[in-house]
Amino acid sequence: MNTKRRKFFLVAEDIMPEAMVKTVQVKDMLARGEANTVHEAVNEVGLSRSAFYKYRDLVFLYEEEGQGRLITLSLILEHRQGILSSVLNAIAQTGGNIITINQGIPMSQAAHLTMTVDVKNLSGSLDDLTDNLQKMHGVRKAEIVGYS
Repeated sequence: MNTKRRKFFLVAEDIMPEAMVKTVQVKDMLARGEANTVHEAVNEVGLSRSAFYKYRDLVFLYEEEGQGRLITLSLILEHRQGILSSVLNAIAQTGGNIITINQGIPMSQAAHLTMTVDVKNLSGSLDDLTDNLQKMHGVRKAEIVGYS
């Protein structure tokens, strides 16, 4: 396991690689509903999907990451008793405050869950949170899909 902490830099847009700038544009289009799919958004800005997926969790607009206190988490949970409760407890124990929860009907023994979490009092990093959720028994996938 990689225990090295990430370093973050504040970098001016005019010296960033074009693919990183376009990745932020795609994320913004998706967040505002200007595009319904990644495919639509990357075509609109002229970015490959592989470049978007390479940078999407690594590059953020400063105002979003620096001032925002809410994240949107997307999870795929196995359809078994107690898993949702464990996830909610894990978020609460790290200082996260759950604002909204939307869980779909289980299909193929798994349910998609989207939640908005206030992370201003989070005891660790966002990477720690998603890594810990991903490692939980019954969690098939956990990722941050939005900031506000």
